[in-house]
Amino acid sequence: MIRKILWLIIAIIICAILSLALYIFRPDHRVEADSGYRLVMGTFAHLKAIAKDPNTAKKCVETAFAELEKVDNLMSDYKSDSEISQVNRDSAQRDVKVSKSTLEVLQKSVEFSRLSEGAFDITIGPLSDLWRSAAEVNTVPTDAELEQARSKVGYEKLILDANEMTVRFSVEDMKLDLGGIAKGYAIDLAVEAMRAGGAVGGMVDVGGDIRCFGLPPRGKKTWRIGLEDPTEPEDADQSLAGNASRVLLVLKLRNAAIATSGGYRRFVLVEGKRYSHIMNRDTGASAEGMSSVTIISQDAIDADALATTVSVMGPEKGLALIETIPGIEAILITPSPEYQLIKTSGAEKYIK
Repeated sequence: MIRKILWLIIAIIICAILSLALYIFRPDHRVEADSGYRLVMGTFAHLKAIAKDPNTAKKCVETAFAELEKVDNLMSDYKSDSEISQVNRDSAQRDVKVSKSTLEVLQKSVEFSRLSEGAFDITIGPLSDLWRSAAEVNTVPTDAELEQARSKVGYEKLILDANEMTVRFSVEDMKLDLGGIAKGYAIDLAVEAMRAGGAVGGMVDVGGDIRCFGLPPRGKKTWRIGLEDPTEPEDADQSLAGNASRVLLVLKLRNAAIATSGGYRRFVLVEGKRYSHIMNRDTGASAEGMSSVTIISQDAIDADALATTVSVMGPEKGLALIETIPGIEAILITPSPEYQLIKTSGAEKYIK
């Protein structure tokens, strides 16, 4: 009798284990880990990982966030001990050694500068600093001040040695600003970390630059991303969830990245006028040709850099450039009062 009871108990345990295994490893099984909102790279990041079990999903979120922090520590010009800060301090006097990651971003930046004939330029730092100072004293920079700052700007003045992994400036007082590309690079690394950790799907959102891959959360066929209406800017950097009135379009993504640039949320106020944080090196002033530029691509680094590029180029030249690049789409919104919506030929397939 006791032996029968023991066999019954063993059978029940085996059945339970088999049922659990079938539940966990069935094709549609997925669990989600959510990072919540965390501060990194001067903005808020939100990560989600989809995996077969909760421990894997949580680990994927943490390893991905660690990649964001690594890039921030290397490339933030607000951190005095970062590689970029060292480059900005010393590269006019000597060759400065940098990591593989930093060199990759600088090389990619130069590629975008050449592609856009200087519309994208990471040496824009002197102009950004000038306009921040102008906001503090509430006075528009003089022509002489603008010309002096512009003389220090130009990707052509940036000397990279891939063999020695060094950076050098050809003029004094140059300054790199990777705000238009570093987030995209970090997002791509975070996605790679999730995949390597066993995630079957995920999303990495850093200040509105987003990349999604693989399976979406249970019950969803695609990742759905809200595109903010620039005519109703939020007061702070936060999620669009729960703010449906601010969503202009909903994009459905599978394995894709998006980045949105625009002066409607990040700007300086000088003498009562808003000036975008996106600088035009030719004029020395902020880019005024677009209210919002959203780029859809496979990689976040491309989306990030091209969103800034098109913001500077304006709707006609910017749209023409994007149409020449395979696999890239754009959704543009012109400035007020028109707020005209313009899309590339293949963008419609991403709109819900």
